[in-house]
Amino acid sequence: MRSALFSPYKIGPLELPNRIAIAPMCQYSADEGLATDWHMIHLGQLALSGAALLIIEATAVVPEGRISPDDLGLWSDAHTEALRPIVAAMRRHSPIRIAIQLAHAGRKASSAAPWLGGANIKPDEPRGWQTVAPSAVPHAEGETVPLALDAEGLRRVKDGFVDATRRAQALGLDAIELHGAHGYLLHQFLSPLSNRREDEYGGSLENRMRFPLEVFDAVRAVVPDSMALGMRISASDWVEGGWDLESSVVFARELEARGCHFIHVSSGGLSPQQKIPVGAGYQIAFAERIKRETTMPTIGVGLITEPAQAEHVLQSGQADMVALARAMLYDPRWPWHAAAELGAQVAAPPQYWRSQPHQYKTLFGETRLGQR
Repeated sequence: MRSALFSPYKIGPLELPNRIAIAPMCQYSADEGLATDWHMIHLGQLALSGAALLIIEATAVVPEGRISPDDLGLWSDAHTEALRPIVAAMRRHSPIRIAIQLAHAGRKASSAAPWLGGANIKPDEPRGWQTVAPSAVPHAEGETVPLALDAEGLRRVKDGFVDATRRAQALGLDAIELHGAHGYLLHQFLSPLSNRREDEYGGSLENRMRFPLEVFDAVRAVVPDSMALGMRISASDWVEGGWDLESSVVFARELEARGCHFIHVSSGGLSPQQKIPVGAGYQIAFAERIKRETTMPTIGVGLITEPAQAEHVLQSGQADMVALARAMLYDPRWPWHAAAELGAQVAAPPQYWRSQPHQYKTLFGETRLGQR
């Protein structure tokens, strides 16, 4: 039986040769938001992986939207130019489709890099700044109390997403993923745990969805027909009384009605009170439900580490694509090894054709044994 993982698929205008996406993974290695040589090395190796889609890490649309002082940004033309040679190098050597995740961290901004402890950096501390959020509710006790966004602040955020979208288009990227997950700003609007507003952006589910949908609509209005547009969501806060799967289904339907091309289903990140039963494929049931309730292409993620596991997710109809993060960092050739295990073929640069073991001599599409 033909491998589902290595069958072609389409999201919006994008034709993909397989169902493997590389999930966005923050590197905390930018210089005032500017991409560095680390990004050239990191993204370059992932571009040669054989995956169909590479999503560049959470990229801040305004400076105060960075998770850490070292986050990637796209809030000025200088940031576009820093990314341009990296994108061009990937284009020269790989057919992979390239997306970028546009983000605003909200109250979880101004934090140290994970290997420095990840703690909140206060506004009066070196490299820290005042955070913003839907409401003046901190992420955790003792952390900076964010400023509640007023009308001008909401416009600034929305304009930041639109301007970053135009810059992504100028870079020739193939897709945009809006970050509505993991406790960052758009997720903060959705969850009743973080959104205590009493205006048209708070209270009811309809009101809490309003600003994330306004951001989506504003971005959708400037995305050309050649680009795919989707959103990553956390389907559950894993906290009683928080954002949940039922609300996520309603939100997904609203996105679909607005022309969303795909939804990338994760969970958690909003509250330190979360209780997540982490295990292999622990979030796939969320993707399965949303796939069943909509017609949008659905990307499943969450401790997918083995080729047979990924194949089962697709064969059983739980998701349309799978995204890998930590597994891809550990094994940047994961798609090669998956294709070998599943009896499929995968794209590889000609410089690497001689690397395939004899028993997988057609892994890269044809016999390469004659290469010297």
